[in-house]
Amino acid sequence: MTDTASTISDEAVGGDIRPDENSEILLSVDNVILSFGGVKAIQDVSFNIRKGEIRAIIGPNGAGKSSMLNVINGFYKPNEGSITYKGVTRPQMEPSEVAREGVSRTFQNIALFRGMSTLDNIMTGRNTRMNKNFLWQALYFGPARQEELEHRRKAEDIIDFLEIQAIRKTPVGRLPYGLQKRVELGRALAAEPDLLLLDEPMAGMNSEEKEDMCRFILDVNDEFGTTIALIEHDMGVVMDISDRVVVLDYGKKIADGTPDEVRGNQDVIDAYLGVSHD
Repeated sequence: MTDTASTISDEAVGGDIRPDENSEILLSVDNVILSFGGVKAIQDVSFNIRKGEIRAIIGPNGAGKSSMLNVINGFYKPNEGSITYKGVTRPQMEPSEVAREGVSRTFQNIALFRGMSTLDNIMTGRNTRMNKNFLWQALYFGPARQEELEHRRKAEDIIDFLEIQAIRKTPVGRLPYGLQKRVELGRALAAEPDLLLLDEPMAGMNSEEKEDMCRFILDVNDEFGTTIALIEHDMGVVMDISDRVVVLDYGKKIADGTPDEVRGNQDVIDAYLGVSHD
């Protein structure tokens, strides 16, 4: 366990009652196969994400983790298999449709509007919550003013939650990397998601920034009840904050269980050490 992970108190990790194998399933990945040309990025992978849990997706570089997130939120259409979300099974949804259905995401590489302020970047995350006539009304007649104020209040609440009041008017391009990652989390939260997908939320952070991000992830899960699926390379953090962990290697699922079960799995140990079973 890393020093960062060891600073996270047991009390902070999700409260007394955590989701288990009997909890309601929010999303199911069923026998998904994804190929690029002749290369299989994902090979017949299945797992569930249960409502209210923090589900980690881990594996060595090139294991298919980001590809799996791209399938879940509609960026990639699998060659075979399906995704069942909130009881509805479909081979693929468009990313905009996924967002309207309550799935929000951060990216491995920060994707913010660098010339816009922190507040304005977070406001862009409210897009799926806006009335379809909101922009038209605002431009021509102005009766959407009350809705605009409500969206702004939501954005300000997120700024307070993430403790970034001091940079609310600062262009994000001027911010240090760790704060940019926090703003990106804020933009994803602005959509009020039921399922939050985090692609390496702590990549490139120092230990203090990681500790803060861990705290925010746990608070999002605990206070908002948001289900979270995350990719993360810091194994100490993964083992400390996750309810369940699925492990991919060369596109195949090699383990799926609690952190303790995965930690002692020989296939997982071998994958991270580069041991071949051929």
